[in-house]
Amino acid sequence: MRLHVVDHPLVAHKLTTLRDARTDSPTFRRLADELVTLLAYEATRDVRTDPVEISTPVTTTTGVRLSHPRPMVVPILRAGLGMLEGMVRLLPTAEVGFLGMIRDEDTLQPSTYASRMPDDLSGRQVYALDPMLATGGTLVAGIQELISRGADDVTALCLLAAPEGVALMERELAGTPVTVVTASVDSRLDEHGFIVPGLGDAGDRMYGTAG
Repeated sequence: MRLHVVDHPLVAHKLTTLRDARTDSPTFRRLADELVTLLAYEATRDVRTDPVEISTPVTTTTGVRLSHPRPMVVPILRAGLGMLEGMVRLLPTAEVGFLGMIRDEDTLQPSTYASRMPDDLSGRQVYALDPMLATGGTLVAGIQELISRGADDVTALCLLAAPEGVALMERELAGTPVTVVTASVDSRLDEHGFIVPGLGDAGDRMYGTAG
């Protein structure tokens, strides 16, 4: 597994406002969207392309276009949905799948409650969206599901990560083609499984606490 922490002043600036408890939900959603686009720029450095010949107003030249099959973006619901628009803004031709997972607040174990994506992901580059890599169980389970469907290149975009979650992914996904791109690896998890200093529950801060 590869870990890439994006070191950029705009990333740090937006992340600081996301962390601030005074930031309201509309502002949080907008900043998360902007931050995802910055992370996506780094995450897609190795997106697969094919050469293509085009005609400019002056001459012909060779450029590139995204390879087929097209990349797939898979937000892990519910909080990952808030990252989707920022990702597809950079990859508008990508296809989108959905993976609904929930973590038991007592055992911290994930379970899948919904899935909407192709059964066969062979040859696909897949971008999984999950704001918080905390304990790591949800993201590991989600990526294992993608790999079980044939995905051979998975990149996870996370706003924040904890060392414990990174360690679990390195252990559970050893030998698999997985990259994690994040804005920060924070210091630790607290006794409730929240990232410290973190930014709280990303889903609740994006959408409120209903349900």
